[in-house]
Amino acid sequence: MRVVIQRVNHAAVTVRNKKKSEINLGLLILVGIENEDNFDDIEWLSNKIVQLRIFDDQEGIMNLSIKDINGEILTISQFTLHAKTKKGNRPSYQKAAKPEISIPIYKKFVEQLESDLGKKVKTGEFGAYMKVNLENDGPVTIIIDTKNKSL
Repeated sequence: MRVVIQRVNHAAVTVRNKKKSEINLGLLILVGIENEDNFDDIEWLSNKIVQLRIFDDQEGIMNLSIKDINGEILTISQFTLHAKTKKGNRPSYQKAAKPEISIPIYKKFVEQLESDLGKKVKTGEFGAYMKVNLENDGPVTIIIDTKNKSL
């Protein structure tokens, strides 16, 4: 699993011209699932995200987690995170998992985040064309790939 985590002051997702979800202070997480991903990746990744200390403390030092600030999370599925651009100019998405693999993993990931965070996690709509609006705070953007757990 590959995620792009953005610390946001506000984020919202619109599907078919209707606002599906929105959050205030928290994390916008773009989630890409590839063919080799499995349920073992979920617990590690969710725990890592919830414990990441990327919010400022009173001294302005990134020392607080999403739990510490009682922030919100918005997750958006995004198969394009697994784009391969080595050959030609059209990205290849062969490593991105098909819906029969990625949907159950994505749903379980959201459930695990909710459990680890202790509150509801907002989402987009899997497989839909979405418009995401955000105000990145910092900017702070972190990329985590479960294939690189030791890094």
